[in-house]
Amino acid sequence: VREAMIRTILHVARQFKVIRFDAAMTLAKKHYQRLWFPQPGGGAGVPSRAEHWMSAEDFERAFPVEFWREVVDRVRAEAPDTLLLAEAFWLMEGYFVRTLGMHRVYNSAFMNMLKMEDNAKYRSVIKNVLEFNPEILKRFVNFMNNPDEATAVEQFGKSDKYFGVAILLATMPGLPMFGHGQIEGFREKYGMEYRRAYWDETADEGFVRHHEAQIFPLLRRRYLFSGSVDFELFDFESGGRANEDVFAYSNRSGAERALVVYHNRHAETGGWVRRSVAKAVRESDGVLRPATSDLAGALGLRPGAGRFCRFRDHRSGLSYLRRSDELATDGLYLQLGPFDYHVFLDIREFDDPSGEWAQLHARLEGRPAADLDREVLRLRLAPLLAAFRRCVDPQLLEGFAKLPSLPAGKQAEARCVPQLRERLPALFTELTRHAAVVAKTPEDVGAALIDDAATLTTLASLKSRRRADQGAIALLLTILSGPAPARRHEQLATVFVPARLLTHLAGPERAAGWLRELLLGETLEQVMGTAEAGADARLVELLLHRPAFWAELTAPPAWERLFGDEAAGAFLDVHWHEGVRWFNAERFAELLEWLFFGAAFSAASAVCTRQTLLAVLAAGHERLKEALAAAQATGYQVDNFFEIV
Repeated sequence: VREAMIRTILHVARQFKVIRFDAAMTLAKKHYQRLWFPQPGGGAGVPSRAEHWMSAEDFERAFPVEFWREVVDRVRAEAPDTLLLAEAFWLMEGYFVRTLGMHRVYNSAFMNMLKMEDNAKYRSVIKNVLEFNPEILKRFVNFMNNPDEATAVEQFGKSDKYFGVAILLATMPGLPMFGHGQIEGFREKYGMEYRRAYWDETADEGFVRHHEAQIFPLLRRRYLFSGSVDFELFDFESGGRANEDVFAYSNRSGAERALVVYHNRHAETGGWVRRSVAKAVRESDGVLRPATSDLAGALGLRPGAGRFCRFRDHRSGLSYLRRSDELATDGLYLQLGPFDYHVFLDIREFDDPSGEWAQLHARLEGRPAADLDREVLRLRLAPLLAAFRRCVDPQLLEGFAKLPSLPAGKQAEARCVPQLRERLPALFTELTRHAAVVAKTPEDVGAALIDDAATLTTLASLKSRRRADQGAIALLLTILSGPAPARRHEQLATVFVPARLLTHLAGPERAAGWLRELLLGETLEQVMGTAEAGADARLVELLLHRPAFWAELTAPPAWERLFGDEAAGAFLDVHWHEGVRWFNAERFAELLEWLFFGAAFSAASAVCTRQTLLAVLAAGHERLKEALAAAQATGYQVDNFFEIV
């Protein structure tokens, strides 16, 4: 019978690349005897078999060789390309891999122990494997449910515990296995005999999206987690002892490194990831010997004076900065909430010859940041940003916005003019350190802004009896002299004056780049300090990017270019919903009005007659009304809007 079974397995192996052995542990010697030929007084696995007892010596003579060991050896010799996958519960996973040589084995301990929060036991399972041979870890098939068990969401729920364990599933060595309907959050238990679902369940979209955000990106990087050679399990040192409820481990693949920490308990804790547990390491003589590592060594860091390490938390997206020496000596301190986890990726070590990163490290005091490169750039540009902040002081900008209301001869005597001339030299000095300045002197910029005030005065004094001109003039007056707190009038100081200042400093194209590259845009937001500050800063960028938008409308792609502009897309809140691209109605009207105002200003600055200026304004205002009507007709859908305009 034994030989017939093996020949059958070999016959299947020659036709299929993978064979799964269901309930394989029942044919292991230990359990075969327990179930069918129990020893006297040992109890019976199958009660009716108690009368068929057999002594250990007799059983050994009848069953001298492990059946699965013979199967593995014969398959290796006669069908070597076949993968053997065994279901081996009852804590026999390690035995099936280590002693019997099975290629892969289902790791039921992962599901059961993490579900019951037997964390010390499961850490012990991992530690025992590491002490014997770490290669065994990558042969485990980890899972959170199977056809014989309740569904994953029934066992782990849909909240933090589920996703914490799913993080372990996605980042432990071996093979992660997801059950049918697990990602959708289905609760029906699917037996292997099922040909269809019996419950009418719909996917939990929020649950699926959380998988897409947190789990799927890690599965795409399985190469980083699946191996066991560089895998290190750490004790989470808390209060002078190892907190067994915390799973902390690192892994590597080439230059990529990762550190995973998960707290499998409904409690608060804090502690250090400092030193790994013992792991068998094959040395030069080929012998496996136990070894441990500090965190820096596990991550392949080279600590030294002036060396720093940065890493990103996959869950929050925030980045951390640490000294390499600190990671080597002290480790990494973490505060963890109930079922809390971190997956630290993009770990990179570097030198700091300029000392900028040391300054940032001192400033952050261990706190994470959204963008470390941006933070160090802020430090580097601090003198420039301070000088720019003084030049865009709200009171100063408001003074320039009020210049058109003064008599022409009094504009140069307004208090804001000498104030700006006093502050501009420091800005020029800092700008020359980071970028070339077009304007020759600070006086040139001050004089140009006074000329701008004269142009605004021209627009404010426009009058016409023609009905076609009335709408354009009314819009100009709303911006130029509308009643406070009318938003458009307020934006004359917060949006238009900064745009003109930057234009005189460097020209519109280069100045638009400065807003991002030199962080002038975010400085403007900080100075404004209003709920609409971010939108206003993007408007400044758009006025610089699109100074001749209305003239460009003679070419059909002009609208596509506008919506394709990154700043415009953000300002207009362009977004997808149910397969359709939408934009914000109020923001669209606001943007068109300011682009129209920019075109009006350019026309008034040019040498032209009053009649020509009015004709330009009337034509531009008519286009504005047509665009607003088209947007409303399409329900503010981007692609339909393109078709109409």
